[in-house]
Amino acid sequence: MRFQVLDIVPHTPHPVTGELIGPTERLERVVQNAVLAEQLGFDSYAVGERHAGDFLSSSPTVLLGALAQATERILLSTGVTVLSLLDPVRVAEDYATVDQLSGGRLEIIIGKGNEDRHFPLFGLDIAHQYDYLQENYELLRRLLREEHVDWSGRFHAPLADATTQPRPFDGPFRVWHGSATSTFAVELAARWGDPIFTANAFQPREAYKALIDHYREQYAAYGHDPAKAYVGSGSGGLFLADTTEQATAEYRAVYEAQAARTAAAHAGDGRPGKASSFPTLEDAVAHGPALVGSPEQVAEKILGYHKAYGHDVQSVSLNPVLPYEQQQDVLRRFAEEVAPLVRREVSTTLWGPDDAGRARGLA
Repeated sequence: MRFQVLDIVPHTPHPVTGELIGPTERLERVVQNAVLAEQLGFDSYAVGERHAGDFLSSSPTVLLGALAQATERILLSTGVTVLSLLDPVRVAEDYATVDQLSGGRLEIIIGKGNEDRHFPLFGLDIAHQYDYLQENYELLRRLLREEHVDWSGRFHAPLADATTQPRPFDGPFRVWHGSATSTFAVELAARWGDPIFTANAFQPREAYKALIDHYREQYAAYGHDPAKAYVGSGSGGLFLADTTEQATAEYRAVYEAQAARTAAAHAGDGRPGKASSFPTLEDAVAHGPALVGSPEQVAEKILGYHKAYGHDVQSVSLNPVLPYEQQQDVLRRFAEEVAPLVRREVSTTLWGPDDAGRARGLA
């Protein structure tokens, strides 16, 4: 199995102490953690994109440009590029620039985003969020693959003889499709023969498994090779200690305060994927996607998810309100004590020599 670190760069006070670090330090930690992840042997480092709420990830291409210069080998990605909001011409230009700066170490994950408030910021109608996503992806796909593009669509202005610059490093970089609650994203991915990344963050395992199963059915129905139907999975938080009892005792106050804060922010909104279905940490550990426990327990849980999902890459996220030394220690323990246990049981062709679609700059 492959492993990714994802940071959507939340910037909120510690839910118990109220402590809040400055934005400069928070952004510097994104770069520092990417360097550490590369040193520890993680396969990928991803940054999010948010345009509303308490996040500092409104400019992921800027962050990825910094990561491209600070790292040498690790795959760079997004989680997600909110393509419903963006001009595909600009997306093609910006991410091809990152692809060049990184020496061909870029793949991105696209989606509509899990935030309603960003649509009015961009003067867009949320009722068309999936329509925007489809049209923008289909135009982006052509711009990355072709020069002298002619285009006429529903939302974007017509294009005539359009060639975006720079071109990608060595052909089009791979695009994954982020999936959280709707069949639309997985069907769009299946139609084009692209991989998917399931959020696996707030809901029970069965909800995400249903989307993954539907994706694989549609992928095969469109005539694509099932061996290339790669799947990634997120997680509902990561915290490690010597024993599961110690981990839950140390992490409970932070987890439950953040879960309550999220629930209050979405009070009255019963849509799936907006707030955690697991208000207590014990429930999240036993039945939800939280990776909290001893290294052996967390490895066993990832293997349990693999049994359900058959996924190829596991993404983990550090909790940024924890002391920074503790964040780094959790990441180090995951790489040294969890990842080997999982890799011993699960293999994949993703990002290896038999993966013809992988980022061109990977060694």
